[in-house]
Amino acid sequence: MRWSEVGNSACTLARALSAVGDRWTLLVLREAFLGVRRYEDFQRQTGAAPKLVSDRLAKLVRHGMLERRRYQERPARDEYRLTDKGRDFYPVMVTLSQWGQRWMGDPERPPVTLVHKGCGRPMAPALVCPECGEAVGPGDSTMRIDPAYAAERAGRAAAP
Repeated sequence: MRWSEVGNSACTLARALSAVGDRWTLLVLREAFLGVRRYEDFQRQTGAAPKLVSDRLAKLVRHGMLERRRYQERPARDEYRLTDKGRDFYPVMVTLSQWGQRWMGDPERPPVTLVHKGCGRPMAPALVCPECGEAVGPGDSTMRIDPAYAAERAGRAAAP
């Protein structure tokens, strides 16, 4: 499958990657979750080239994860805010950050600690079954593949 076609896959993971599947997009989203709203701050905090930041912000707006809002008319200036769709990406960012801290971080100095606003205590969210509340890991579930996705996979497997 070509990268340009990944957004048309029956696989929702592949389609999600068409929106967020590169490091600069994830870093822009990291900054949005940290409260950054203005282009200059996204550029400064990610360290990405200005064109990269512009392209990633436009892509996230196009995919409905950020919205662009005018905050000043003269001169015209906009800011970027997470949409509901963007905020729904939060668990992915938290999980990726936790994985990075476990396997690539300094155990004595995590760069970010999640603190639950309700009780004020540090927390590490976990994946749990919504039906029974048990923790879920890679060996605790199976995947049912939709027929359309199975056909797509079979087509790629048969290709030379």
